[in-house]
Amino acid sequence: MSHPPSPPMVTKGPAPKDPAPGDPSSKGLKAGSIGIGPTVALGLAAVAPAYSLAVTLGFVVLAVGASTPAAFLLGFVPILFTALAFRDLNKEMPDCGGVFVWITRVFGPAAGWFLGGWVPQMATFIASAALAQVATTYLLNFFGLAWIAAEPIAVSAIACGLVVLSAWIAARGIELSAWVQYALIALQLVALGGFCVAAFTAMAAGTSAGTAEGGRQPSLAWFNPFASGDMSGLVSGVILCLFIYWGWDALIAVNEETTDRKGTPGKAVVITTVILLFFYVVTATAAVGFAGTAGITDPETVSDVLSVLGPQAAGEVFGHVIILAVGVSALAALMTVAVSTPRTWLSMGTYGALHRATTRMHAKRGTPTTSIVWWAVITMAISLGLTAISADFIGLAILSVGLMIAAYYAATALASVVYFAPLMRTSASALILKGILPGLGAILMIGAFAYSAVDMLSPEYAGLSWLGIGSVFWIGIGALALGLVVTAVLRPRLRPFFSGKTIPRGNVTTRHHLPPILSNETEA
Repeated sequence: MSHPPSPPMVTKGPAPKDPAPGDPSSKGLKAGSIGIGPTVALGLAAVAPAYSLAVTLGFVVLAVGASTPAAFLLGFVPILFTALAFRDLNKEMPDCGGVFVWITRVFGPAAGWFLGGWVPQMATFIASAALAQVATTYLLNFFGLAWIAAEPIAVSAIACGLVVLSAWIAARGIELSAWVQYALIALQLVALGGFCVAAFTAMAAGTSAGTAEGGRQPSLAWFNPFASGDMSGLVSGVILCLFIYWGWDALIAVNEETTDRKGTPGKAVVITTVILLFFYVVTATAAVGFAGTAGITDPETVSDVLSVLGPQAAGEVFGHVIILAVGVSALAALMTVAVSTPRTWLSMGTYGALHRATTRMHAKRGTPTTSIVWWAVITMAISLGLTAISADFIGLAILSVGLMIAAYYAATALASVVYFAPLMRTSASALILKGILPGLGAILMIGAFAYSAVDMLSPEYAGLSWLGIGSVFWIGIGALALGLVVTAVLRPRLRPFFSGKTIPRGNVTTRHHLPPILSNETEA
């Protein structure tokens, strides 16, 4: 049996002189390492757009039919409102801990640890386990090794290898990680763009599969959210769209390493979400127009739309490029998590919310090496554990992630409203941009959480149940309940943090009344 590598020898660095949260020198990160381009690339990669579209688009079409582009547009609204909250909070508190620091600052340490720490991290770990296996399966199929992809043990072993590769690249430095993501996201966008061009060309020539089946050409009605006349289906479709946008907030974790840590990440958040909106709407329109709703919802297509339609629209050669892009998409997202999660832990350790070992840094590379090692170990353990429980368990766990995403997005949007509340009495723009819009985003996220939870209660949800309640509900609510227990257990063990000494509560009027943070440790 192999064991996790021992942590490297470390020396304790000098304690900083009253650094403010977000000061890179207080944590050992390399300030000014990347600009807005690499930051956007990291945000896009974290969403895994090619993979997200491939496995979700068919189910959106099942819910709303030809109104799928409208569902993507409607689902973008709460994402945009939440992104505004991320932008404004980052400008005030540019810390690599992101939502952990912001929610703690506004709602207190218990809420910060649970909603800003446990909830997003649990969602990320479950997603990482799936991403590693998805990337493995797609890449094996691309290279003609489908027989290996059919062997669970082999897939798990290779998936663990991809986790190790992701950790190695993350440990080498933020610059290398950013350039790798440039290449991987470029392949995805080229593949999606090529599919759209081929699909629209076939529609114009009247040779698309949708035309052969009596499908319609794209029309403005496809962008009307209420054209389908099925409100229940529309809500289901919007919630699916809502969650395939998830991941862009990972770029906040590198805010202290950008050229302008207060401005660049906020701009990158908005740019990233708008790029996603464009590609999602255009690709959805191209797919529905090319194959028709019947073609997309066919049992052979619905769960992997791009892999099936790609070769049909763009030919066998470029179709294989699209399949490669889906696998690369999952790998790119995994590599982004290897960058973002350890930086969140670095921030939590810096403020005393995790063990001090999480603050150990490589002096030259500016990376949280110990946290990266443990991220890899835990990710592999979760992946192997979920696979051992059941071959279908990872899929069920992924379905439960929606509850966690809605919970911490809503908490972040509400934190923005409360933090900036004093400004809203004196400025109309602050009232709208920092109050009303993020507030609506929070309400919509809470609504998505409630709707999803009720939907998951049904014993028919995902086809599995326990005690008359859907298994996905038990997994999602169980993960949240476990987080509350862990938070309560840690409270007496991490007294400086949970007493509010390291991050005291406050708002925009007390922005300068923050204490010095704990010193970090640097590798010799």
